[in-house]
Amino acid sequence: MRKIYIVGGQQKDRVTAEWHQYKKGVILEIDIDRFQLLRRHEYVSPPEVVPDVDPSIVYKAGTVVNRQLYVCTEREVMVYSLPELRKLGYLSLPCFNDVHHVRPSRSGNYLVVSTGLDMVVEATPAGKLVNAWNVLGKPLWRRFSPSVDYRKVPTTKPHLSHPNYVFQLGHDIWVTRCLQMDAVCLTRPGRRINIGGAYIHDGVLAGDTLYFTRVDGHVVTVDPVTLKVKGLYNLNQMINAGKKIGWCRGIKVLDNQTVIVGFTRVRPSSSPMGGKQVFNQLQAVQPTRIACYNLAEGKMLWELGLEKYNMHAVFSIHSDDE
Repeated sequence: MRKIYIVGGQQKDRVTAEWHQYKKGVILEIDIDRFQLLRRHEYVSPPEVVPDVDPSIVYKAGTVVNRQLYVCTEREVMVYSLPELRKLGYLSLPCFNDVHHVRPSRSGNYLVVSTGLDMVVEATPAGKLVNAWNVLGKPLWRRFSPSVDYRKVPTTKPHLSHPNYVFQLGHDIWVTRCLQMDAVCLTRPGRRINIGGAYIHDGVLAGDTLYFTRVDGHVVTVDPVTLKVKGLYNLNQMINAGKKIGWCRGIKVLDNQTVIVGFTRVRPSSSPMGGKQVFNQLQAVQPTRIACYNLAEGKMLWELGLEKYNMHAVFSIHSDDE
């Protein structure tokens, strides 16, 4: 039996704006050999760490290291044991706003992408701030204030960069920047991976290759040494559905040619990123799901719908042996 964990959330019955969208975080444990749901884990944040009126609560992207799942809501970081999903750690700081990803650093600290502040922070599990970087290379608190509790702020949009995924190459820390369609090195400024083409999300290192998702339904592979693009795979051409593919985000690499990718049904937004309307509610968009692709052969192997499990957004996909 091969198991994966899908990290995301359940949408509210009525959505008035993007930052009021989700009512709970959800993790699904799925047997991908039998396409069977093994477990559904739900989470709702405590009121002291979310906005006072109609908060949005959802799990965003996580990382698995040593059979521990590091995962975030928009204002918290949690650590769970796998496969039990027993909580081992918890952290919430005032600088957490629209957090999109967390991973442990090599020293055991948390690297947290605080998307709402266009920032990546490094904090100890006890909550001490060790480092912080503005992802545009600007002064850290030019637009924001260290004295404000941004967990209580519903949204800080429009974002200037919308960073969304942090990864490490050796001892260097990198982050993907959605609006700039690239990834940049925070510890050695000036190093950059140019993806382009559309907004990007994941930056997952598997073996000798970096895998990036583009929200328009492309997977981009990059050489982590040369920082050059190796491959561009258009998932839209690997299906025959007659509908738009959906918001492509979340990738699990099974081997050097096979990946599982997440797709979220496109949702409405009254504050588009970068001045563009990037969300919509068209009926011609496929439902939220995961799909497995053979990139070398250019074909989809299988797909599994998730809305029947009350999961309406996918942010990351994992196994417990990463």
